[in-house]
Amino acid sequence: MSTNDHLKSSAISLLKRAIELDQNGKDEEAVVCYQEGLGFLINASKLTEKPEEKKHYREKIVGYLDRIELLKNTIRSRKESAKLHQQLRIERNSTGHSYETIFQRYLDKTVTRVRIEDPYIRSNHQVYNLLRFCELCLKCCENLQIIDLATTLDAGQKGSEQKSKLEELSKSLQDFSVTMNVQYSASMHDREIRLSNGWIIKIGRGLDYFQAPASRFSIGFSDLNFRPCHETTVDIFHESYMSASND
Repeated sequence: MSTNDHLKSSAISLLKRAIELDQNGKDEEAVVCYQEGLGFLINASKLTEKPEEKKHYREKIVGYLDRIELLKNTIRSRKESAKLHQQLRIERNSTGHSYETIFQRYLDKTVTRVRIEDPYIRSNHQVYNLLRFCELCLKCCENLQIIDLATTLDAGQKGSEQKSKLEELSKSLQDFSVTMNVQYSASMHDREIRLSNGWIIKIGRGLDYFQAPASRFSIGFSDLNFRPCHETTVDIFHESYMSASND
């Protein structure tokens, strides 16, 4: 077998494999095979003297180069999207899922407004959870100005107590130049936190995903990183991820 025949045979074999991988959605492996096959094809084109054959090689080479570039862009876009969307599964009784662990990396000086939608900010422990989250926002978001809370109003006397607790928290936030707007809705189900820097955090159980502590003097009462959790899912994504998904 001549050198030219060997190069053509190797190119055909690799490019056939690349096309199979490409068709099966294995983009990264396809790119590798395309590039290796293209190398053989380019070398084969250099050994021929026939104009028609050279033209044929040139057209094939340009076509494969275009396909490689398209696949690389797809891979790059997919990797960027992966950075903009994460999902965390919190297992029942697991620990290490404090608000700092979940939220802190997304809270920074670019956050000026936070919107919290949670239908159950009612009982003492739920308001304490909100308080802890607000403290984390104050600590991490030096330019924070507004916290919007959308929740449901408890019935009867409990509703009055709920309002009183939230008004107390709102007044305390004013000491840090942060305004808290509370909106009571008769019907809401979604639980999510939206940050003005574009990040959206959806938690199946809202802020109330911690189990009750064994006692006020047990480990995990103060530091939520030690507190066992209920089972839930956390979805974190950026607005630009949603825009790209809808394109």
